[in-house]
Amino acid sequence: MQFDLLSKDSQSKARAGKITTDHGIIETPIFMPVGTVATVKGVHQRELKNDINPDIILGNTYHLYLRPQTPILEKAGGLHKFMNWDRNILTDSGGYQVYSLSANRKIKEEGVKFKSHIDGSYHVFTPENVMEIQRTIGADIIMAFDECTPYPCDYRYAKRSMHMTHRWLDRCMQHLEKIPVKYGYDQAFFPIVQGSTYKDLREQSAEYIANAGAVGNAIGGLSVGEPAEEMYAMTEVVTNILPEDKPRYLMGVGTPINILENIALGVDMFDCVMPTRNARNGMLFAAHGTINIKNKKWEDDFSAIDEMGITFVDTEYSKAYLRHLFSVNELLGKQIATIHNLGFYLWLVREARKHILAGDFNSWKNMMVKQMDKRL
Repeated sequence: MQFDLLSKDSQSKARAGKITTDHGIIETPIFMPVGTVATVKGVHQRELKNDINPDIILGNTYHLYLRPQTPILEKAGGLHKFMNWDRNILTDSGGYQVYSLSANRKIKEEGVKFKSHIDGSYHVFTPENVMEIQRTIGADIIMAFDECTPYPCDYRYAKRSMHMTHRWLDRCMQHLEKIPVKYGYDQAFFPIVQGSTYKDLREQSAEYIANAGAVGNAIGGLSVGEPAEEMYAMTEVVTNILPEDKPRYLMGVGTPINILENIALGVDMFDCVMPTRNARNGMLFAAHGTINIKNKKWEDDFSAIDEMGITFVDTEYSKAYLRHLFSVNELLGKQIATIHNLGFYLWLVREARKHILAGDFNSWKNMMVKQMDKRL
């Protein structure tokens, strides 16, 4: 994997770059649609490619390990072939899913024993076997196995957890050297900064991760319920330390406003279930604010879903029609809203990139943040 830093904003720490892998170029900043179980929910690969057009999507190690299971993925020739996606894929390590199973897991130095949310069967994730699972899934970018701490989190717990994440990182890296890639293309490995919302821990962790010398780095353990101001403060602490010549990935973030503010702090890559999950509940993100399409006010509004027409659904259907689909619980409504939201998120990061390259990102970002912070 290669990262080229093309431009830096003079008024903020925003950057425009280019990541090159064996599956093509990723222009940064980028948003990665979440394809948890080998599908971005409700979206055909054709729509994903032609209408939403991301350079990279995300798959989930925990979910893919449980279903369809790694032997099936290996037989298929890896996740790209299984789901017929010829662009980039990143897989997370399952650390966040294990965190969200709090009632059904035990964390020890060796790894994590957890109960499947599907059938209650017991499984163990270790730094070593998570590397093997991700080799078999075959994503272009794979993540270190870490522990994601909850918010709020006791300082002593956060410190203990961070040091264990660092020890797990060393085990991940040692094990990766022993296991070859499977499908004839390279995999890039990113370690993850932890440390909850404690500045000194975030600094320690960022130093440790920077010294690991990986080709890219991630920031984990944020967007878990802390106020946005704390997220931004911790991101800034970390981006001040992580090397400038490597991509920085902020995991699981966030709203369109969160994304723009974190781009301004020097983050290059994002993923979040928000555009898809909120779409299925009738919330649409747009340049002028958010829309709850279930509200009665849209019942007889025959204007286009979004005059900007970023994707085909925006001008092909009216707000009244989309509201109707939600009111009768028609699946098509969720699909339309999902395509709209993902299209908007990709438009937003690409627009940010244009403004970084043009040199006026900061004033554009401030204008957009004000505009988007409205309920329509």
